[in-house]
Amino acid sequence: MPETERDYKNLSTEIRKKILKMIFSSQTSHIGSSLSIVDILTVLYLKILFINPEEPWSEDRDRLILSKGHACASLYATLALRGFFPEEILDTYCLDGGMLSGHSTMRCVPGAEVSTGSLGHGLSMGAGMGIAGKHDGINYRIFVVLSDGECNEGSVWEAAMFSSQHRLDNLVAIVDYNKIQAFGRTEEVIDLEPFKDKWVSFGWDVREIDGHNFSEIEKTLSRLPFTKNKPSVVIANTIKGKGVSFMENQLAWHYKSPNREQLEKGLKELESL
Repeated sequence: MPETERDYKNLSTEIRKKILKMIFSSQTSHIGSSLSIVDILTVLYLKILFINPEEPWSEDRDRLILSKGHACASLYATLALRGFFPEEILDTYCLDGGMLSGHSTMRCVPGAEVSTGSLGHGLSMGAGMGIAGKHDGINYRIFVVLSDGECNEGSVWEAAMFSSQHRLDNLVAIVDYNKIQAFGRTEEVIDLEPFKDKWVSFGWDVREIDGHNFSEIEKTLSRLPFTKNKPSVVIANTIKGKGVSFMENQLAWHYKSPNREQLEKGLKELESL
């Protein structure tokens, strides 16, 4: 295994283990949603984002907006393991008096850019940051991680039109297309297909990838923007609950928290990867 691939694998496994422990300790939800984006966050924070944990608010940093804010356990774990704040803080996740709430909260820790959780807002915030960066002449990029169910929101498509109109090639949307949302499969709730064609018709340059293939994620995100003067979107085909066999593709794990036996079984599976 190439060194970079090994680094990706090691970090993604550690992130997943942290997620399981955090959600077990707090007995909260959204473990499946958190696990599906781990490999994307791994590549972003190891390779793609222009960031410095020692200067987390530098003006020229890249910004990451976790629009699917309910999956913030994955973001917090990634930030901690990349040195943005002490890992011990993860133990306070969703506990009374803790620093980490159940939805991403602006500046609760270094690296948490915005407050999200009310779905459909992230891309609009990203577009605003994109406009600001262009106006100020600062070459940072904005990466917005959305859920597929979130794309039922009209505000997503309003932001998509706005971003295309204003030629925001510093804006990147990454859709976690795990095909399961709160109350069922996306095709049964509101079918998004033809999903790629929708983005194209709204003026975005689109790539579709395997959201768990590290080399494919890196190769795609290393070529941004895909087209000058166009916003870029990556449709990442993922598996809800990825990495823990009994959680994969199971709607129940949008809500359930693991018991002790399930925690130990999940950690054992991750150790063997």
